[in-house]
Amino acid sequence: MSRPTIGDVAAAAGVTKATVSHAYSGKRPISAATKERVFAAAEQLQWVPSSSARALATARAHAIGIVLARDPAILASDTFFPAFIAGVESVLARHEVALVMQVVTNRTAEERAYRAMAHGRADGVIVLDLHREDWRISFLQEMGIPTVLLGAYDGETTFSRVRTDDAGPVHELIAHLRTSGHERIAHVAGPLGYVHSFVRARAYLDETGTPELLREGDFTARSGRDLTAELLSLPDRPTAITYANDTMAIAGYSYARAHGLTVPDDLAIAGFDDDHLAGHLSPALTSVSTDPQRRGEVAAERLLADVAGETHREVTIDCTRLLLRESTAAPAPTTVRPLLTKELP
Repeated sequence: MSRPTIGDVAAAAGVTKATVSHAYSGKRPISAATKERVFAAAEQLQWVPSSSARALATARAHAIGIVLARDPAILASDTFFPAFIAGVESVLARHEVALVMQVVTNRTAEERAYRAMAHGRADGVIVLDLHREDWRISFLQEMGIPTVLLGAYDGETTFSRVRTDDAGPVHELIAHLRTSGHERIAHVAGPLGYVHSFVRARAYLDETGTPELLREGDFTARSGRDLTAELLSLPDRPTAITYANDTMAIAGYSYARAHGLTVPDDLAIAGFDDDHLAGHLSPALTSVSTDPQRRGEVAAERLLADVAGETHREVTIDCTRLLLRESTAAPAPTTVRPLLTKELP
C-alpha cells in the first residue's frame, strides 16, 4: 500500500493541496473549521507532514543545539560527553525533537554555528564548558535564542542554569586525605578559565591554603602524565595527588607505578567524573561520580520548558558523590620514597 500524499489529504478534506499546505504553514489565514477538516483527514490517513512543514506550522525547528568548542581528540577520551548526550537524547526522543550537535575549533566557527541555530536551525541551545568570563552569554542573549547554561555560572544572565556541586566532593576528599595523615597534597586542575575547573581548584585551595602544589592541566592524558612527573620530581614531593578528571588521574597513576611507586602506600591518587575504568583499576581509583546522564536529562527538560515559554529558572541537581576506593585507602607514608630514576622509553 502506497504512502498517503498531500493530494490524498486534500481530496479527503475537500480542499486544494495549497490549502493543506497553508493549514500547516500558517502563511495564509485559514478558517478554524477548514483547518479542523484538514487535520482530521491527515490523522485518518496517517499522513505526516515533512519536518519543514511542521516547522513552518509552529515557527519551530523541532530541534535543539549543542556546540562543543573542544578538540575532537579530547572529546574522544572524555567519558562525560557520551553519557551527557544520552541523557539529552532520552528526553528529546519522548518529544520527537532532534539534537543538532556541532564541534568547532575556533571562536569564528562557534559564532557561526550559534547564528545558524538562532536563525532557524534549532529552537534553543545548551551551553557546556562555561568560562568564568564567557562571551557566549551576551552573544546568545543578543541572538534571542532560548539557552540553558550547564554549570555554576555566577555572572549576569537571564538564561536558565543547571548547576551541580563540584566543590563539596573536593572538600570531602581533601579532608579524608588529611585525616589519613597527608600534608603534601597536590591538585592537577583542568584549564582554570573553565567554571568547573576553577570551582574544583578553589575548593582545593580553600582546604590546603596554598597554591604551591597546584598545577593547571588541560584534561588530556598527556598533561596528567607530564604534571605528575613534575610534581613527583620535587625535592619534597606530594604524598597525594588529586586530579580534575579521571583521564589525567589514570595517566598520573600509570606514570607513578611505572616509576616504582605503589598506590596507595607511596602515593594516594584520586580523580573526578568516575570514568568507567576507575573502579576496575587495581587498586581501584577514588573518584567523584557526577551522573552526566542525569545532567543531560535535566538540561534538556529545562530547555524544552524555556522554548515552550515557561519562566527561566535555576535548577541545582544533587548528583555529585565522592566514591572512596583503594587508591586513597592507606595512611600517608611516614618516609617518602623517592622516584626511581629510570625513564620510560
